[in-house]
Amino acid sequence: MNDYTKYLASRVTAGGLSRREFLGRAMAAGLTLAVADKLFTESAEAAEPKRGGHLKLGLEGGAATDSKDPAKFLSQFMFCVGRCWGDMLVESDPLTGAAVPALAESWEPSKDAAIWTFKIRKGVKFHNGKELTIDDVVATLKRHTDKASESGALGVLGSIKEIKADGADLVLTLSEGNADMPLLLTDYHLVIQPNGGVDDPLASIGTGPYKLTSFEAGVRATFEKNADDWRTDRGYVDSVEIIGMNDATARIAALSSGQVHYINRVDPKTVDLLKRAPTVEILSTAGRGHYVFIMHCDKAPFDNNDLRLALKYAMDRETMVQKILGGYGKVGNDFPINSTYALFPEGIEQRAYDPDKAAFHYKKSGHSGSVLLRTSEVAFPGGVDAAVLYQESCKKAGIEIEVKREPGDGYWSNVWNVQPFSTSYWGGRPTQDQMYSTAYLSTADWNDTRFKRPDFDKLLLQARSELDEAKRKELYRAMAMMVRDEGGVILPMFNDFVNASTKQVKGYVHDIGNDMSNGYVATRVWLEA
Repeated sequence: MNDYTKYLASRVTAGGLSRREFLGRAMAAGLTLAVADKLFTESAEAAEPKRGGHLKLGLEGGAATDSKDPAKFLSQFMFCVGRCWGDMLVESDPLTGAAVPALAESWEPSKDAAIWTFKIRKGVKFHNGKELTIDDVVATLKRHTDKASESGALGVLGSIKEIKADGADLVLTLSEGNADMPLLLTDYHLVIQPNGGVDDPLASIGTGPYKLTSFEAGVRATFEKNADDWRTDRGYVDSVEIIGMNDATARIAALSSGQVHYINRVDPKTVDLLKRAPTVEILSTAGRGHYVFIMHCDKAPFDNNDLRLALKYAMDRETMVQKILGGYGKVGNDFPINSTYALFPEGIEQRAYDPDKAAFHYKKSGHSGSVLLRTSEVAFPGGVDAAVLYQESCKKAGIEIEVKREPGDGYWSNVWNVQPFSTSYWGGRPTQDQMYSTAYLSTADWNDTRFKRPDFDKLLLQARSELDEAKRKELYRAMAMMVRDEGGVILPMFNDFVNASTKQVKGYVHDIGNDMSNGYVATRVWLEA
């Protein structure tokens, strides 16, 4: 039984899946009908996951600038905080990435996929006792499509022309067809709030399994169990405490000593050390996350594509994967999509480390002098070491890199998406369309490479509305080639998500959607003595 079928079994045990739902998903995961049926019966008869206790997480990513407004969630810390108290309309299946119901219990597209109707779940209460209505849903989506909200989901929702209620149903009218629309609504910024959060976006009132009880930006967030949770297959502990721990050594020490039950972003170099601790379990999940070196295409000297190509050819990807990821990942090819995505563009030549080609393009660029690269350990585990390693590989091409180590606190507000050359990471997105819409569309707020190409935008819109999968795959291939050969992203590696917990933690779900069980770690696990 793999991790996913264990997860399905735990949901049956908790009363969250019917026999029909379980059999369908278990067979899709590779079990035979007979094995799946036996597992369902055993799970249904098993004792429920242990409830109660105080779960403590030590997470990297918090900052004093963190906002409680879901529209402005930036860090892994806030990603996990939001998952504790809020729900989206749609979630993604941990194994396949397919859209599954949440606050929207079903949906139906028009024939051209330009109009989508979502049936909103009834009987769900917000933490303040107010019942969820269609008006709350409409107001939430309208707020996130308003530029004034500065929402991280603005680019994702850019194709929506109209958001309205039809009785108790939500109707979205798009400017063009989009077969991925349900998955776009899984974006972690799109937490459904009372009146959309218009009255008070910082209130942290949602429909999730826990209620926020205290919050200090970048330091700590605490929660208590939501007794009125509409689901029974989550929220097993009585209370949750998320502690900001940006120092990797401090996180490891806290886990090893039992001060916390779970930590994120374990540096692969420390995995062997952690494995020696009898109370610790390593949790490694392959997915869509990637570590990047980002150049602003609209700022000198990075507005010169020959310089960008020189810096791409000067990246020793294989060495990065081995030395920075400790083998916990795969080489990247300078576009943000890997084979876990549907319609992955196959047959694109893998860019390899080539100092001679790098030197050729560097000379052609006409640039002279050093190139300043800003980095920090919070950019990704081993971020500073990666920058130094890159500095060495560039030397062989005659390119001088000046590495500047920036403080962790404030990195995401003062360096990322501000400075022209820096290290960063992306957790991936449910679909190719969403990944490109969030970070490569010209109008996207999080276009952190300033890659602004009308021809790329046109391809993105074509692919979004193309229902013929073969044609859509070709469009995605053309987009990948454009980003790879002309964009500002150097993507040396797709990382596995390497986290760790004490052996008290049970029920952890390995989710391809994103790190920390797609942010749901605190809502999915339980504690055993």
